[in-house]
Amino acid sequence: MDNSLLIRNATLSDGRVVDIRCSAGRIDEIGASLGRRLDEDDIDVGTGRVLPGLHDHHIHLRSLAATAHSIRLGPPTVPDAAALRRVLAGAAQAAPSGTWLRAFGYHESVAGPLTRDELDELVPNHPIRVQHRSGALWMLNSPACRAAGVDECTSPGVERDATGRAVGRLWRMDSWLGDAVPSTPPDLGEVCRRAAVRGVTGFTDATPDLTQAAIEDLAGVVESGQIRQRVHCMARPTITAPTVPAATGRFTLGPTKILLDDDRLPDLDEFVGIIREAHRVGRPVAVHCVTRVQLILTMAALDTAGVIDGDRVEHGAIIPPECFDWLREHRITVITQPNFPLERADQYAAEVPPTETPDLWRLGTLRDAGVAVAAGTDAPFGDPDPWKAIHAAAVDHSGRDPREKVGVDVALGMFAGTGDDPLTTRRIEPGAVADLAVVRGEIDSVRNDPDSVEVAATVVGGVPIHLG
Repeated sequence: MDNSLLIRNATLSDGRVVDIRCSAGRIDEIGASLGRRLDEDDIDVGTGRVLPGLHDHHIHLRSLAATAHSIRLGPPTVPDAAALRRVLAGAAQAAPSGTWLRAFGYHESVAGPLTRDELDELVPNHPIRVQHRSGALWMLNSPACRAAGVDECTSPGVERDATGRAVGRLWRMDSWLGDAVPSTPPDLGEVCRRAAVRGVTGFTDATPDLTQAAIEDLAGVVESGQIRQRVHCMARPTITAPTVPAATGRFTLGPTKILLDDDRLPDLDEFVGIIREAHRVGRPVAVHCVTRVQLILTMAALDTAGVIDGDRVEHGAIIPPECFDWLREHRITVITQPNFPLERADQYAAEVPPTETPDLWRLGTLRDAGVAVAAGTDAPFGDPDPWKAIHAAAVDHSGRDPREKVGVDVALGMFAGTGDDPLTTRRIEPGAVADLAVVRGEIDSVRNDPDSVEVAATVVGGVPIHLG
């Protein structure tokens, strides 16, 4: 990315309208009425506000891309059992006989827990796999179980009834299922084009347990230009840097993701060993914590294993106040999803005990306590548009403590770091990496409408990847 680019008539945060020259991937010069160099590309953004490009600090790129050819089964699109039956019947009728169907976003509020028997009644003649909204569970009907070899699989993730029969529910078996089910590679390019339209210049892919081959493949997609943003990819300690050059540093390896589930928690010594293994190779850990017990176990494990720079908690869905001091003193970053309290308000109102409601998806109180917080969308399990998350962070939610609300500028800052440093807001200054978003409209209007801001240009390493 050595091309030179001149961005004309960009408005800085202090209100000055300037030209910005980008060269060799960085901001080279900022000033009024800069002259265009020979063979230099230039764009006029018409006094649009220039910002650091948005970095989504927790996303699942392949899963998001796969939703393009999947059936959305969760609320509000599919609110009840009648709608579920209607949508699945229509999808089965439209698909050639025997074709695999893929659905996502299911939640029990629609029609209760799904097993192979319920799915056999809904979709008898096609193999179907349905992903739960949490991302932790896949539900398969009998044709799918037979095709994938579920009945013969000995993984503890295969849920079985009292007789030992597989009930078609697979827990944390994404990689296994991906290998067992025939599929075409998802179109990551379309996902990234849509993200560019919203000013996104980087992603942290939080998919757990990717193999070396999967890492190489993802880096290759970045190198090919199908993904034009930067990708910071969570990786196990045994994963090494990909052999492909990955477009001059646009692909990097990140922390080791550690998944926790309340019904299968590791014992403390095992957990400490997993953390130490990552730390030995200089890799921080990113621990999935969505319950109180998961957070407390993580705190105990890190106390024993020790903390290194970059250790983080993913989600932090439940954080009681008594944990604030520990998080602050140990410099643990919480990567939260401010979009979830708004997107899932009905579910939380129905399911979260009143005693835990104050601790649910904290934001403002964490920041007030000095806890480091950055944000990601968790797409496809949340909406992939970071402006919707910024909107959700800045508005009052019915029944929610108003102290959890933050200003639009604060929420925007939670997407303004880099993959390896989510907390440091990138600056618009000479020498800085030229990952930029130029927007039209008043930034504060996002408080009322997440679509009110139009992205005029998105630039990665000094190269435009979107011009609006």
